[in-house]
Amino acid sequence: MKEHLVGIIADTHDNRPAIQKAVDVFNQRGVGLVVHAGDMISPFTILDFKHLRCPMEIVFGNNDGERVGLSAAFKDKAKLLPGPREFTFGGRRFLLMHEDGCVAATAQSGEVDIIVYGHTHDIDVRQGAPLVINPGEAGGWLRGRSTVGIMDLTSLDVEIIDL
Repeated sequence: MKEHLVGIIADTHDNRPAIQKAVDVFNQRGVGLVVHAGDMISPFTILDFKHLRCPMEIVFGNNDGERVGLSAAFKDKAKLLPGPREFTFGGRRFLLMHEDGCVAATAQSGEVDIIVYGHTHDIDVRQGAPLVINPGEAGGWLRGRSTVGIMDLTSLDVEIIDL
């Protein structure tokens, strides 16, 4: 595992083939953490995410209605919490959320190094302080393009990968 690499994913929306591809990409690249910005949807998505060889940080999305079931399914992989929530990994302060309502205000505060969000299904990578990332939709249902991101914590470069 490469502790300086972080996989970023959002809006998987039960697309198991896309989740399987994302897990393969993250495992092949040896990421040290996967960050999921919400909208997994069903607890059965653990069937694919359990193959990740690293821990996860996850927030609920607006479509994650079965929160008790998701929390139970993912209990050995990650603690699911509502966003926005902060955590530290690799010496970087993250803010993880699903909806993008407080991205601009938080970016101006300077209190975190990296903001990760989802919800819009659109890729958004804004270099700066802080780095803002939306990896687009892994599910591919809305935009027709399934994508994830891999971020290097050392350089703060982000690569968007089509699944």
